[in-house]
Amino acid sequence: MRDIISNWVLYHNFLPRAKNKSASRRASKSVYEPRFWCYNKADISKGLGEGGNRVKLLHTIRTFLRQGDMVLLVLCSFATLFGIVLIASATQYRGSERFVTVQVLALIIGIGLYVFFSFFDLEVATEKWRWLPVFNVLFIASLLFLGVEGDTGNKSWIRFSWFPIGIQPAELVKLTFVLLLAKQITTLQEGGISRTSAILQLSGHTFFMCALIMAVSRDAGMVVVYFFIFLVMAFTAGVKLRWFVGAFAAAGGLITLFWEIFLDKLPDYIKMRFLVVLDHNLDPLDKGWQQTRSLLAIGSGRTWGQGLFQGTQTQSLYESSLPARHTDFIFSVAGEELGLVGCVCILLLLTAIIVRCIYVGLTARSSLSALVCMGFAGMLFCQTTLNIAMCLFIAPVIGLTLPFFSYGGSSIVTLFAAMGMVSGVKMRSLPSWLKDRRDIVPKPETE
Repeated sequence: MRDIISNWVLYHNFLPRAKNKSASRRASKSVYEPRFWCYNKADISKGLGEGGNRVKLLHTIRTFLRQGDMVLLVLCSFATLFGIVLIASATQYRGSERFVTVQVLALIIGIGLYVFFSFFDLEVATEKWRWLPVFNVLFIASLLFLGVEGDTGNKSWIRFSWFPIGIQPAELVKLTFVLLLAKQITTLQEGGISRTSAILQLSGHTFFMCALIMAVSRDAGMVVVYFFIFLVMAFTAGVKLRWFVGAFAAAGGLITLFWEIFLDKLPDYIKMRFLVVLDHNLDPLDKGWQQTRSLLAIGSGRTWGQGLFQGTQTQSLYESSLPARHTDFIFSVAGEELGLVGCVCILLLLTAIIVRCIYVGLTARSSLSALVCMGFAGMLFCQTTLNIAMCLFIAPVIGLTLPFFSYGGSSIVTLFAAMGMVSGVKMRSLPSWLKDRRDIVPKPETE
């Protein structure tokens, strides 16, 4: 009877809840009720006759509050509010509240998307997977006609005068890229995920997307994030370690070859971004200026910081005192005004969000849902690590923002939508007595 119930759980959009859990494990006549059934039929029938929309709305809200991942929502909302305070401080010298207003609007939209995607069944959505690659390619390719170059020279944005939030296609496509890659992996797992043909298909998909983004928008930072998502999801899916060892060895050889032969052929602005990281004194007044000022700001904050809205570099009227202080270098603002304590709080918040995604992935009812959670966890880890490394002058500036904290409407909306999908996985996770799924999941490959 337990095997029958296990399979029933895996292939339905809602989970059963036993009225008597102890009896459900040993008796074949246990009574179950759907997990999403919050009202009895009489109440709903009455409600449909006397304002059914109100009953449906209350039903939806109660379901979300009881079964949605409220811990993750609180963590994400608190991190974003923390970021809004830092953005308000970083943009005070401009005398405009536009940045704060846009970020608050993005937060409101983001929370709405979080709730929406909490009811989003990934299994059902990926059944229409053939539309996903079409959307991914066309949306990114739209930058060729609608794209607007930013301050960094990247053609990454679509802007409309009537809409306050800029649209970054590569940012939004991360959602569908993770879904499509998870679907592709679960399909290939049926014949063995470590087969050469399977690896070629997965890597071909990833390299195509990276090449498309680089060709259309020249956004190297986004390419790194996409590639890291692929590595995390491939590792989670059980791709054998020999493929990773071979890939890293080949990458090391190619980087060495590139450094020796093609480095001098690169444009100076790209080449210097890497060279100044190796030698901070190489060009401190030009290509190394941003990170030099970032280190100065973080160092001057010491343990407790100079005080919110009191930072010397952050509150300077000169943009060059701390460039991109509300976007790429928001961590430097926290370091100067809130000190080491503020930086640790940021790290703890982001770590908690990443760990929560991993935890939900470990309790997911299917490999596809688990892969999606791990993909989003990898996305957050990559962006967090590289952004902080940029601020500490140990990685080149590649235009990656700090998740939830940096200014950016598209980023906030995408992050909350992604976390909403994680919340949806949690709503459909396995009950505690089915956590040991060795009898209902495919066995790992053997050598």
